[in-house]
Amino acid sequence: MILVDTAPLVALFDPKDAEHSGCRVLLSTITEPLVVTTPVLTEAFQLLHPGSPGARALRTFLRRRGASTWFLGDASILRALDLMDRYADHPMDFADASIVAAAEALRTTKIFTLDRADFASYRVRLGRTHRGFRMITPEH
Repeated sequence: MILVDTAPLVALFDPKDAEHSGCRVLLSTITEPLVVTTPVLTEAFQLLHPGSPGARALRTFLRRRGASTWFLGDASILRALDLMDRYADHPMDFADASIVAAAEALRTTKIFTLDRADFASYRVRLGRTHRGFRMITPEH
């Protein structure tokens, strides 16, 4: 499974986004299930603007099971908040924290992102080890 960050969702469904073509090409090559957290969806819909064609296309994508949604329970929300405190020197927003919490809960390190700098610094706690993310990004 591959977790999906906000920026690729926006790029996939906003033809004016500079990363639109690269993300579309990359999406067509992905065979593993995609998983998106609810904070990422909230952020993506906000950036796409609710009544836009991009927001409609994202809704259609989700209805057609293009990605499944991972909901944060109480423990995951607390973990995300702890992560935001831990990365205070390199501010982590709630959507990114939700992805790290999901990665830990789902035991994966794969992420479809455009945010190489942040996700290169985040670590996923899997048992007693901390692992970096395996980033899947469009070719330039």
